[in-house]
Amino acid sequence: MQQAIDLQPDAHGNYGPYGGQYLPPHLKAIMDDIGRAYLSIRDTEAYRSELNDLYTHYVGRPSPIYLAKRLSAHCGGARIWFKREDLNHTGAHKINHCLGEALLAKHMGKTKVLAETGAGQHGVALATACALVGLPCEIHMGEIDVAKEHPNVTKMKILGAKVVSVDRGTKTLKDAVDSAFDEYLRDPEHFFYAIGSVVGPHPFPMMVAEFQSIVGREAREQFPKQAGKLPDVVAACVGGGSNAMGLFSGFLNDPGVRLVGVEPSGVGRETGKHAATLSYGKPGTLHGFHSYLLQEVKEGEPDPVYSIASGLDYPGVGPQHAYLKDIGRAEYYAVDDAACLDAFMTLSRLEGLIPALESAHAVAWAMATAPSLGKDADILVNLSGRGDKDADFVAEKLGL
Repeated sequence: MQQAIDLQPDAHGNYGPYGGQYLPPHLKAIMDDIGRAYLSIRDTEAYRSELNDLYTHYVGRPSPIYLAKRLSAHCGGARIWFKREDLNHTGAHKINHCLGEALLAKHMGKTKVLAETGAGQHGVALATACALVGLPCEIHMGEIDVAKEHPNVTKMKILGAKVVSVDRGTKTLKDAVDSAFDEYLRDPEHFFYAIGSVVGPHPFPMMVAEFQSIVGREAREQFPKQAGKLPDVVAACVGGGSNAMGLFSGFLNDPGVRLVGVEPSGVGRETGKHAATLSYGKPGTLHGFHSYLLQEVKEGEPDPVYSIASGLDYPGVGPQHAYLKDIGRAEYYAVDDAACLDAFMTLSRLEGLIPALESAHAVAWAMATAPSLGKDADILVNLSGRGDKDADFVAEKLGL
């Protein structure tokens, strides 16, 4: 019998050898304060009641599970299902943890909430949550992503957030993180850095994973009611890894269910233009935590990364994923830009669902894998976001 997997961190915020707090003492003290504040309110009736009420009446949870019949027939083999996180208010899974972080920041008496964003979904969700709780919000976004994901930039501004365009380095997500962290360091006592994935120093990987676990809990209850059994595979895209951890959490201790994370191989490993951290990286330290890191160019330094999906172009990955990879509980594969675009268009035209480019990586893997699994198999994909933000970019790229 498989030993039960408990993805709670140890006292130092580690998941096996990964995670932790690689920070100067004064920042470690602030992170510890955040951790204590979170643990002190996490299970209180007032906090849980407020958050659950918002999930139900504001976000629109539970999100449904949908059987994509035409896509399944097109691919042949396994049935392909979607957990419809794209139907959440703000269009993605990000709102699940942004509401929790914004409520925590308000509870702690913080005066400003800061964040990075790649595709803009975390930025929009956090700007929404901050508007709801009445806190100023500042979002840092790479200059390339500002141009590429302009609809989300407009939404953030309408919601009252200050958007900082970052022109350093590769002008993408990693540099947005650096910029936002620089601003956070100006006044960490009063500012709150709302990290947008299961990355960063403890307690953020733990907190974000717990907020996103609602996805897995719902799916674990919903799927057998609709399909009569558990899925054979659950799959999700992985950049930092929050949407995947959310879905995986519901099935960790179901040994018959494969857990599959899908990373971006961009235009190929040989070109260096990819962001497939778990596929090609090795252990290293970045942004205050230890995990797998892309460091092929120079040992100990993060590589420049690329993905057609702005939300996936990060050189690290959540420590929980690194641990799951090492113990063999989760599998990780890489999908290139061409397959991602094909999945984006195929899903749109067969099912009337326009997926985020991030989510389209997982859709592409499911489409490629379904024929080999047989007609009695089921693949559940986390459709983590909708593609409104990507529509103009894709149309221009494909000449539509």
